[in-house]
Amino acid sequence: MAAPALRRGLRTVGTLLITLSAISPASSVFIIGPGVLAGAGTGAFLSFLGAAVVGVFMAFVYAELASAFPLSGGDYAITARTLGRLPGFVVLVLMLVTQTLIVAVIALGVGTYLGVVFPGLNGTVAAAVTCVLAGVVGIFDIKLNAWVTGVFLGVEILALAVVAALGLSRPARPFTDLLTHPVAAGGGPATAGAIAVATSVAIFAYNGYGSAVYFGEETKDAARGIARVVLMSLGITVLAELLPITAVLLGAPDLNALFGSENMLSYFIEARGGGTLDKVLSVAVAVAVVNAVLAIVLISARMAFSTGRDAAWPRAVNQALVAVHPRFGTPWIPTIGTGVVAAALCFANPKLLLVVTSTSIVVVYAALCLGAITGRRTGTTAHARYRMPWFPVAPMLALIALVYVVYQNMLDPEIGRPSLLVTAAMILLAVAYYVLVLRRRGGWTLAEVDPEPAAHAES
Repeated sequence: MAAPALRRGLRTVGTLLITLSAISPASSVFIIGPGVLAGAGTGAFLSFLGAAVVGVFMAFVYAELASAFPLSGGDYAITARTLGRLPGFVVLVLMLVTQTLIVAVIALGVGTYLGVVFPGLNGTVAAAVTCVLAGVVGIFDIKLNAWVTGVFLGVEILALAVVAALGLSRPARPFTDLLTHPVAAGGGPATAGAIAVATSVAIFAYNGYGSAVYFGEETKDAARGIARVVLMSLGITVLAELLPITAVLLGAPDLNALFGSENMLSYFIEARGGGTLDKVLSVAVAVAVVNAVLAIVLISARMAFSTGRDAAWPRAVNQALVAVHPRFGTPWIPTIGTGVVAAALCFANPKLLLVVTSTSIVVVYAALCLGAITGRRTGTTAHARYRMPWFPVAPMLALIALVYVVYQNMLDPEIGRPSLLVTAAMILLAVAYYVLVLRRRGGWTLAEVDPEPAAHAES
């Protein structure tokens, strides 16, 4: 019996639009960026620059692995096929939990920025409604969703261009200050440790370029196209995020007022462009957040679909997860389910959401780096249409950077250390489920998926 399949209706451009929407550069700058600024001060420029370097290494890794395994299971499907079933299942649990939580984390930004225009708006309710609506819209044809996210993406890129222009056209301090004399948000010099911890958050801000692989079973010529999307997504993302962050740090009239404000980006925009522009851009950011929520719901649903196809759960759950909509060819039950669960999580403590999601991506990145090295050694990735340059430089340097990020997080008692403990707990739970359930059931057998059935049908 053939494994359940999704409809292959995307071309490279459509996959690129959804991937960039999932990264959501505007959401990263306006929602995640202030966290980097608060942690590193003007050293945030170095944090974003360092994260970009790690991003280049990881993009090479993702591109090669995604070219070899363009499957809707994404990170876990790749890890299971290069490192083995158990590591793959650990990554599955980490990604399934964090992706759903990330939807809620991002959605909470809707209320923050709509609140600038509509004072008194209940941000939590607005976030929950956004998640549910994204679950409903996500059921429709993937091509339609690609164009919807593309239009919204254009709005957020325009908003970021305005922010960049506000700061770069009227700098209040020289660029060299960001390089040689970074200052902390509380005054005094920004320490290397603070910049390193903030780098882990900046890595999270860029994260998402690898999510192109989740649409591998819906993209035509995926083995070639997905690698291109990964590399293009990272390049566009770094440019779209680093420029406005740099502009804010250079153009803010008063750094103490910037770092002390409740909404740093709103302070900057109002100080440089006025209250009306602040309201207009706040609406644009709210649109970007809605767009990101929709894109991440699409990604999470495809991963959940893949877990059902791989029979990771009890039979009734698996059957529900692999249900494909007869008209739209999309995994409709996991799509709605992701939206509903994320809506409920919007009512959780935001700090708890941040703690759970902060460092798990580091573990996933490390697994992929090891997977790329192992895949070359064993030949499991020999069929990849894309091969990273200078192998094994990229995965080795990425691993070194990730070890340093973990070390710095261990020194942070507020977010970093608790996040590492939560990540370790999730790993132990995943191992326990694998040993006590999947192994006792006879093992975890990954479904055999034709990499591009549509291409075979046309030939």
